[in-house]
Amino acid sequence: MRDMFGLMKQAQAMQEKMQALQAEMEKIEVEGQAGGGMVRVTLTAKGQMKGLSIDDQLIKPDEKVILEDLIIVAHEDARRKAERVMEEKMKEVTGGLALPAGMKLPF
Repeated sequence: MRDMFGLMKQAQAMQEKMQALQAEMEKIEVEGQAGGGMVRVTLTAKGQMKGLSIDDQLIKPDEKVILEDLIIVAHEDARRKAERVMEEKMKEVTGGLALPAGMKLPF
């Protein structure tokens, strides 16, 4: 019975850490870029786009398709960075808890 009580306390502590982590992820920002930095996208670690910067040299009507592609690449770069930040933070939270391989939190 003692082990069950300890496990429940551990689960409750982890839940509190997860809630704090979710709030923190909304404040952490990462930047992705494409075209040698001519297009920059800023996302939260949760993947919400917060900013977009386009170098004035790219704003030419005949290069619209290129610009759209660069925005997509910059967004993907920032999203991958956000995922890495989230994974690192999750490792900190779940460090003492052995989770099965492939199991992701939050559920």
